[in-house]
Amino acid sequence: MNRRNFIKAAGCSTVALPVALQGLTSCSKGQNPFGINLWTVRDEMSNDPKATLKFLSDCGYKQIETFTGDKGVFWGYSPKDFHQILNDLGLQLISAHVDPKFTIDPSTEHEFLQLCENLASLGAEHVFNPYPGPQTNSEDWKKLALGLNRQGKSSLAHGVRSGYHNHHQEFKLTPEGDVPYFLLMEETDPSLVDFELDLYWAVKIGQNPVDLFQKYPGRFSFAHFKDLYKDEKIAEIEASDEPRTEEWPVGASTYLGNGQLDFKNILKVGKSVGLKNFIVEQERFDQSTPLDDSCKNAEYMRKLLS
Repeated sequence: MNRRNFIKAAGCSTVALPVALQGLTSCSKGQNPFGINLWTVRDEMSNDPKATLKFLSDCGYKQIETFTGDKGVFWGYSPKDFHQILNDLGLQLISAHVDPKFTIDPSTEHEFLQLCENLASLGAEHVFNPYPGPQTNSEDWKKLALGLNRQGKSSLAHGVRSGYHNHHQEFKLTPEGDVPYFLLMEETDPSLVDFELDLYWAVKIGQNPVDLFQKYPGRFSFAHFKDLYKDEKIAEIEASDEPRTEEWPVGASTYLGNGQLDFKNILKVGKSVGLKNFIVEQERFDQSTPLDDSCKNAEYMRKLLS
């Protein structure tokens, strides 16, 4: 069976399910909803958005976080049509990673507001700056914080909150000795700007997510649940793989439960300080596929949140 037919066959009531879906269909979803960032299945979405979304729904996902790719946040569909596709599959679009230019360039305000209006029409609650590009010094990060405040005020006009999603660069000291992530926290208005903590990137650079939650209670409404290989596997990967660029380390994400993150404790502390949205993401697939690991991750999240 080819991949497309495999996806189309992934139903709940009429066909025998592939192993990846057994015991985790839309008939047996957990009580607590969780989502997936579509970056995880970006190639599959580009090839066949409807079939991929159906597969994710059958795996147990209830929520979707989209991103701005070549086909836009609605994957080539009108907002209305994309909304209908999601509704038919029992999926909710709750957030989007949008173009960082909206934070940086005030001249994009009209375009940003139109996007927020479209996203809000689908019920989306948040837009996130996913990566602003390299910043030179502390002043650059403070300017970025001003842009986030401006963006946050604008998006609220449509009932959508703005926020920031980290990678690892936000925890590398500036020439002035500041931690950029802490600057963003301190320079942004909590009433306007939320944060989505990428657990993988925080841990990979040596941060403890629990410490971050406790240091800034109420600032994290979202988190990316994304596991990091154990140290011995990371050493093996780094010995054989080349970094993408000087700026980016070798990727070492794996399916949930196969790495070193203590998700149970992270979840417990996070929920106690306001974490409400749990978004799966994975970037590396060793001897597997994005679809198969997405189902593994859904099963893990269902058990974690039950």
